[in-house]
Amino acid sequence: MVNMTGKEILAATGGTLLCGREDTVLEHISIDSRTMKGNDLFVPIIGEKVDAHRFIDQAFEHGAAAVLTSEHDVMESEKPWIRVDDTKKALQAVGSFYRDRLSLPLIGITGSVGKTTTREMVACALSSRYQVYKTPGNSNSQIGLPITLCEITPEDEIGVIELGMSEPGELTVIARIARIHMAVITNIGVAHIEQLGSRENIYREKLTIQDGLCENGILFLNGDDDMLKDTKAKEGCRTIFYGTGENSDYRAVDIHLEDGFPVFTAVHNQQKVSVRLSVMGSHNILNAMVSLAVAAENGIPMEEAAKSLMSFNGYKNRQQIYDTGTFTVIDDTYNASPVSMKAGLEVLSSITKAKRKIAVLADMKELGDRSPEYHYEIGTYIAAHPVDCVVTLGELAGEIARAVRENAPEITVKEFMEQEPLTAYLKEELKTGDCVLFKGSNSMKLGQVAEQFH
Repeated sequence: MVNMTGKEILAATGGTLLCGREDTVLEHISIDSRTMKGNDLFVPIIGEKVDAHRFIDQAFEHGAAAVLTSEHDVMESEKPWIRVDDTKKALQAVGSFYRDRLSLPLIGITGSVGKTTTREMVACALSSRYQVYKTPGNSNSQIGLPITLCEITPEDEIGVIELGMSEPGELTVIARIARIHMAVITNIGVAHIEQLGSRENIYREKLTIQDGLCENGILFLNGDDDMLKDTKAKEGCRTIFYGTGENSDYRAVDIHLEDGFPVFTAVHNQQKVSVRLSVMGSHNILNAMVSLAVAAENGIPMEEAAKSLMSFNGYKNRQQIYDTGTFTVIDDTYNASPVSMKAGLEVLSSITKAKRKIAVLADMKELGDRSPEYHYEIGTYIAAHPVDCVVTLGELAGEIARAVRENAPEITVKEFMEQEPLTAYLKEELKTGDCVLFKGSNSMKLGQVAEQFH
């Protein structure tokens, strides 16, 4: 955030200055009272369990320069306290106000699976020619997105931002704040089906990314997705499809794996470019194709963008591959859905040098009433794409174990409900030459187990 003043925060929020100077300069926004970057505006969010207003004093102790509040009417302090009706809505108003000051083009990415990897790959492709700002971590929500926007600087030439969604209407809110020039929808899966009820509802919600798409914008759609392939952008905007079929404007052909790494030819009109990725998994071909498409539509030749993509080797806890010298670890513990779990298992099966292939799988969360069925489906997938050993963590993952036992009794299956006995078992079981995949929802904390084996 480049030198916003207390006066501008007042203008953005319609708030009231209770005390302090309105010419106070602010450079960052923080919602965590323990972490300040310098000259921060602290925004206390009222959550389901904790009201962060109680941490205002702590925020000032850690260097906050000003604060918003919805719970104070009179204050005496040298530092600005700004009274607003709702701190979350005020934060969004500040993000929208700051967005008005930005002139760089923004690309917004949403989808059920693969948002973050796609974001990173699009940013990588664009970086061959531009200074790229991208969403840090997973700051892609109604709270995280305004903070993300406010960290963009005049030096940034193009932005790639992730737009998340976990409840109806959320994507509309953040899309209208972001006001993107290009939108990407990666796929329509069953992540968050617990909150949204059906894939059809998820599809409708994902399309609301267009509520913030600028006039003459571009909507990039996965042409391989059964629900997206017949979709068109809103009036006044262009639709561009990417994928592997003839229906896609940017498509991958001649696809094969070399040592587990995808190799293919990217085709657009009469152009053909050879691409070799440095990340495993055939699902990354689609991520690469939309990256090449976005780059091309921003003036970067596909060949140039493809060279840049070769430097992309993954993102923390997302199919990160570690060769320990004894065995190989695939850490894919950031999150899990049926689609991404199958993709992880595909990467495991592509490691041809492994003496044994071991899948350590934890519960997939937020899948609603059909959750046991989705887990059982993973077990039947494993039976058709066998590994040597399946180890599960959690009650729902027990359905994976049940399906494997019923459909592929020759595969060794072990079930655990807690991390410690699981870790102890793996320390005894893993042998030289093994390859082990760790995959599960973030809340299962399987990443803490995986880190002990990197």
